[in-house]
Amino acid sequence: MSVSAPVSPYQASLDQIETHAREVTLEGARTAYWEYGPRDAAATIVFVHGFRGDHHGLEPIVAQFPDARIFAPDLPGFGESAAFVSGRHDIDGYVRWLRGFIDSLGLPTPPVILGHSFGSIVVSAAVAAGQPVSTLILVNPIAAPALSGPRGILTRLAVFYYWAGKTLPEKLGFALLRSRLITRVTSIAMAKTKEPQRRAWIHDQHDRYFSAFADRASVMDAFDTSVRYDVSQYAGDIYARTLMIAAEHDDITSVPRQRELAEKLSDARLEVIPEVGHLIHYETPEQAAAIIRDELGLEGPKAETSA
Repeated sequence: MSVSAPVSPYQASLDQIETHAREVTLEGARTAYWEYGPRDAAATIVFVHGFRGDHHGLEPIVAQFPDARIFAPDLPGFGESAAFVSGRHDIDGYVRWLRGFIDSLGLPTPPVILGHSFGSIVVSAAVAAGQPVSTLILVNPIAAPALSGPRGILTRLAVFYYWAGKTLPEKLGFALLRSRLITRVTSIAMAKTKEPQRRAWIHDQHDRYFSAFADRASVMDAFDTSVRYDVSQYAGDIYARTLMIAAEHDDITSVPRQRELAEKLSDARLEVIPEVGHLIHYETPEQAAAIIRDELGLEGPKAETSA
């Protein structure tokens, strides 16, 4: 007897939002992206997802914005986007790609740019390098070096895991990097919710999308970038209004380090969502969206948070 996959609690809301799958060629490689919402919306937001995910991971937040125009690409080498034709998937490559992607949209004014987790590093580096932005939004920002996080030992285990994935022969290394067992262990470690249905759905999302990467080289480059860089390295060159949405129990960056980052930024607002970890986009997207709406001056309920 087959067991049906958990249904997204946000699918009904997503089905009500006009959605178009599109693609653009950047530096010879295909970037897949999705456009949500009305073209005449009051707010235009570019979403950049985290490491090893794709645009699906941020759809629970998209579902809270039927009145916004949202562009959500898959990062190069992940999801349905092709890897770079030449050059490494390092921070310079990602910044060059993001600036090219936003330019390709032909927007009349700078958009709001939102980055989750690894995406927070990419968007911060791009803005620090001169990418125009109306408001910068960082969800679960990597505010300090990942190896110094509250559970740094897990990050060091991840370093060993990716080292093994890179060092083993191609076939074995690729299989290890796509191991469903490792994906499930990672998902269990990150999820904080006690709701069985929500946990099952989160695990299913990771099973579906966590291993959708193009090749071993692109995922290894991306991991190396994720542990070498963090948002604090770019804070001194970010002058845009910045909203940080952090989590009380984030295993990668603690709340004190998030506060330190907020102090380094010239115009930052920090909101901390209680009783959640590194999966704000899956566990508390409603609260995150309410905070974003408040920051952007859009109508909607405000979430109860602590600073």
